[in-house]
Amino acid sequence: MTIQITDRQLEIIQAAGKILSISGVHGLTIKNLAKEMKFSESAIYRHFRSKEQILVSMLEYVASQMEQRYSNAVDNDKSTEENFKSLFENQFAFFNEHPYFAVAIFSDGLLAESEKINHTILKIMAVKMKYLMPIIMEGQQNGIFTNEITTEEIVHIVMAALRLQMFKWRMANFEFDIVRHGNNIIQSLLTILKTKK
Repeated sequence: MTIQITDRQLEIIQAAGKILSISGVHGLTIKNLAKEMKFSESAIYRHFRSKEQILVSMLEYVASQMEQRYSNAVDNDKSTEENFKSLFENQFAFFNEHPYFAVAIFSDGLLAESEKINHTILKIMAVKMKYLMPIIMEGQQNGIFTNEITTEEIVHIVMAALRLQMFKWRMANFEFDIVRHGNNIIQSLLTILKTKK
């Protein structure tokens, strides 16, 4: 999954993410975006038809980046545990560098914006599940992870725990070390998931 995006569109998307971080979805207007970028509103409209298109493009860009990063993070030569860690260490490092993208993904306000936005958020979840599900299944088949609960339930628990961590980081205005806290959560999840010998 790759999307075609110009350098200027990426600049606009990043500026939109920064506005989302500060002012939320209602503060993200074409007028505010033009002001942030020191553009005219018509200059923004040359690149995007609407606020919705900016948000959809932002989410599609994040999904595309996630797909690339996850495909590079997962390696058949690594152990199940290493792949599990790589997947999420990669995610925390990306969001640490681009916190405004975390706001876009974890903003409940976006869900009410449009069906297209909801659909694109589901795409991001699908990318995560595409890479996480086989790792969990492999771990269960090899007796590394518990079989007491289903693969799907484990995936939901893991994704919910990580979402909560990201939400707490956002509520703290990104002021704590998400990489360190994220790695602690990854280690805790592995402790819970691993079968007791």
